[in-house]
Amino acid sequence: MANTRVLLLLAVAVAVVSNVDAATITVVNHCSYTVWPGALPGGGLRLDPGKSWTLNVPAGTRAARIWPRTGCSFDGSGHGRCLTGDCRNALSCSVSGTPPTTLAEYTLGNPGGTDYLDLSLINGFNVPMSFQATTNVARCKPRRGPTCAVDITAQCPPELKVPGGCASACDKFGGDVYCCRGKYEHECPPTKYSEFFKKKCPDAYSYAKDDKTSTFTCPAGTNYQIVMCP
Repeated sequence: MANTRVLLLLAVAVAVVSNVDAATITVVNHCSYTVWPGALPGGGLRLDPGKSWTLNVPAGTRAARIWPRTGCSFDGSGHGRCLTGDCRNALSCSVSGTPPTTLAEYTLGNPGGTDYLDLSLINGFNVPMSFQATTNVARCKPRRGPTCAVDITAQCPPELKVPGGCASACDKFGGDVYCCRGKYEHECPPTKYSEFFKKKCPDAYSYAKDDKTSTFTCPAGTNYQIVMCP
């Protein structure tokens, strides 16, 4: 009986610590139009202008992402399609969105660990975004999160323009250089297209090896806000 009681107390303690270091992520739509954010984990929903969506994400969650979908239409059972960011015609996503789409990516640390967050334009761009800590800001490095507030679609090079967004060179043209494949897998140079994205949004990943200026960290247990059209 004593051993059972000890195990129960340990389980409760682990649950409490895990809950403390879980993250609350609030997605806010500041756009003048409706956005249908998708999230892995989290699913997805319709988010009208001025509305917000709160996700409670467990500590230790790895390789998670949130992205905006635009031009969507769904029926009452959640079946439909989106112009950008579509996830197999479902309102609640179980797979990542179809490019082009701006991505907010994160990995949450285990209790006492570190969270990693970024914005990525590797899959192109469809909606401006910001990814900011709302707690522990002074302990984040740097003391702010990434922002991409520019409407890149309006300035997109003609050869990258697609309905609803601005495609990446990898998605539009393919090839080892643009996609950092083959002999460029580990030593991948920037291109004129990745430099275009980087100039517009210096905080965001512009291609796969753009790590030095694009990764942000906060202590585990930090809460965040993702703003569409900051």
